[in-house]
Amino acid sequence: QVRRHGRIRCQAAEGAGRRERQAQEAARRSAPGHACAEERLWGKALAPQVRREAIGQIIERFDLSERRACRLVGLTRSSYRHPPVPDQQTVELSAAIINIAQVRRRFGYRRIHDLLRPEFPKVNHKRVYRLYCAAKLAVRKRKKGKLPVSERVPLRLAQNVNEVWSMDFVSDSLANGRRIKCLTVADDFSHECVDIAADYGIGGQYVTRLLDRAALFRGHPGAVRTDNGPEFTSRAFMAWTQTHGIRHILIQPGRPMQNGYIESFNGKFRDECLNEQWFETLPQARHAIAVWRQDYNEVRPHSSCRRMPPAKFAALHRQHTSDATQPSNERIL
Repeated sequence: QVRRHGRIRCQAAEGAGRRERQAQEAARRSAPGHACAEERLWGKALAPQVRREAIGQIIERFDLSERRACRLVGLTRSSYRHPPVPDQQTVELSAAIINIAQVRRRFGYRRIHDLLRPEFPKVNHKRVYRLYCAAKLAVRKRKKGKLPVSERVPLRLAQNVNEVWSMDFVSDSLANGRRIKCLTVADDFSHECVDIAADYGIGGQYVTRLLDRAALFRGHPGAVRTDNGPEFTSRAFMAWTQTHGIRHILIQPGRPMQNGYIESFNGKFRDECLNEQWFETLPQARHAIAVWRQDYNEVRPHSSCRRMPPAKFAALHRQHTSDATQPSNERIL
């Protein structure tokens, strides 16, 4: 009943051609889960796993055969029927990424790759990123309030450990609603967290006692950078800086970015510790903060410390400095 010259086609052939055209039009339209399927399918080449998904949707929605669906998408039937099976290393790497992401929920794929580097030295960050996305992991960005535009003053870079300490206060609350105050102290050069003290109230005399306690292990700094809070402009704090010969750097009022190192640290402290914990008592808060501080100094890689923990970076700097000064001392002797 099919006549080529008379252009008469049977009803079954017309139905098959109509379904094939509908499948082609559907492939050009946006598909669920893709922003623009037309661009992805017809503009640039798709990955094989995406092509397999498209073939499955075409077979299910338009009742086409597997052969025709593979021909429309541009994938061989053998590739469609036999998807790749991940090897043992990929399975172990994916499991390790998921475990770290569940424990450290505020870490992205870059920091996860830094933590996996000792165990998987031959795996680069691009492979970690692919497995990170395949597991549908992502760090949810918290919305920040818009701040007024202000003039940015560049910070003077420290050249040695203990050259400048920056300090500030961070507030939080317990489960009963009572406020607690945290004094954060950080080294500008090594980015180590010198100390974090939590209490219901911290005055100028309290700050000096905490700094003297930290100086027992590290020594006193050459300078301290603070804002104009009453704790840092009190007579007790001013007398402490003059007694130990410490230069006191006060930032301009309303210019928090002049103390940018501690502001950056406070953001990490709040995001990775305070916002992830629920404190019922002050001793519990002190214990959790101390654990996080130790992890920050000894485990957590820092982007400004050559992707290594701040304590390790400071130890390498001290070793390099001592090795550089040792030959000159031998000559003097």
